[in-house]
Amino acid sequence: MTVVALDVGTSSVRASVYDETGQVVGGRVHRVTLAPTLTPDGGVEHDPRRLLSAVIACLDAVVAGPRAPDVAAVGIATFWHGLLGFDATGRPLTPIYMWADTRSAPDASLLRQALDETALHARTGCHLHASYWPAKLRWLTRERAAEVLRVVRWGSFGEYLDLSLFGAAATSISMASGTGLFDLEGLRWDVEALAAAGLEPDRLFPLCDRRDGRRGLLPEWSRRWPGLRGAAWFPAVGDGAASNIGSGCVEPSRMTLNLGTSAALRVTTRATATAPPGLWRYRLDRRLGMVGGALSEGGNVYEWCREVLRLPDDAETERALAAGQPDRHGLTVLPLLAGERAPGWRDDRRATVAGLGRETTALQILRAWLEAVALRLSLVYGLLRPHAAEPHVIVASGGALARSPAWTQIIADALGHPVLVARDHEMTSRGAALLALEALGRLSDLDGLAVPPGETFHPDAARHARLRRALERQRRLDATLG
Repeated sequence: MTVVALDVGTSSVRASVYDETGQVVGGRVHRVTLAPTLTPDGGVEHDPRRLLSAVIACLDAVVAGPRAPDVAAVGIATFWHGLLGFDATGRPLTPIYMWADTRSAPDASLLRQALDETALHARTGCHLHASYWPAKLRWLTRERAAEVLRVVRWGSFGEYLDLSLFGAAATSISMASGTGLFDLEGLRWDVEALAAAGLEPDRLFPLCDRRDGRRGLLPEWSRRWPGLRGAAWFPAVGDGAASNIGSGCVEPSRMTLNLGTSAALRVTTRATATAPPGLWRYRLDRRLGMVGGALSEGGNVYEWCREVLRLPDDAETERALAAGQPDRHGLTVLPLLAGERAPGWRDDRRATVAGLGRETTALQILRAWLEAVALRLSLVYGLLRPHAAEPHVIVASGGALARSPAWTQIIADALGHPVLVARDHEMTSRGAALLALEALGRLSDLDGLAVPPGETFHPDAARHARLRRALERQRRLDATLG
């Protein structure tokens, strides 16, 4: 028996076939890289049709052909927070407005002045910020009124995928919890958040839980993928939630660190846990939630530096990073290319580099940026640590870590805690597969999942101390800029 995992991320779409032990079936993996569109005013958008085409291409690659596997289920993980408008027939009317889109920052600021953010955060787990739907919907109503009037329903890419393949869709509790519109305890849309967004609940999709599988592909897809005809398709869950499952982090003694396009630290909790200011709280399902913090920066910082600084090739760059010492460049960086999410949630902030001189090299600037991201992660870690058991393990994954072990060491030094980097960096895909197996009854207990094998990076006390001093400089610069 096999299951297919679909991982729709910010920068790529991936389909993988897994056996019932949660291992990838050899050769049954396909990935399509897709970059979002950036606009000069801070917009970050994906074309939903291009994403759907990428999903179709990935499924064609892994389940088509004469020796295609017979698939029992499809598990799906997609990026949280993406907002998409649909017409009455289920066709997309808008691009997908992504989590990094900051054009609604003024609207988030107005909401913070008008509402009790502390109370709203306690109910929804989300801050009033451009990442979430209330501010985005207010911005759209103000700036794109004609477009908004044509929208019949709002949802995410997961609903578009369901509508395209089945003709019907629902929003999972997991995806709803990342909108800023969902009452986490009542398991319903939050009345005050809806009012702030100017939205009636009938303009959202009905809610479902992650085990509410759907069968019966539309004829076009049933003919195209005979191996999926009888498969159960489970609703999309947030990619961060799937990553925690794939990393075996289902208990407080295990913390997940992801470094992909962005970066995040998360702990899985029971659904009734709370989050302090600075962190968010989302859900996997009715039973499990998670507390964590995400940066808008991660591998995108490395890519930006590569494009702007004319760095040497990857091998030479990695050797230079590995040979370098922390905070020897004389630079202080606020790495806020797309505003700030955790811990300050200031969506109008911009990046700053202080201390540049004629002697500063491109590799020094790169190292300063990578250290700055690690220092921001250390701030999130300080807030999240009380939610983790002691002792705890940090399990890390993501393409940026695979690209640069030297950056992984910088992060371990900044946190002052060992970091176990999973050998398989596709923990989100693995998590989607494991969730599908559990929903089928083939995996009896998520709580029994093991931490995947990998390499542990241990912090150095002297390097940690130097990075703590760098963090204080970063804090002072942040305070000076207000």
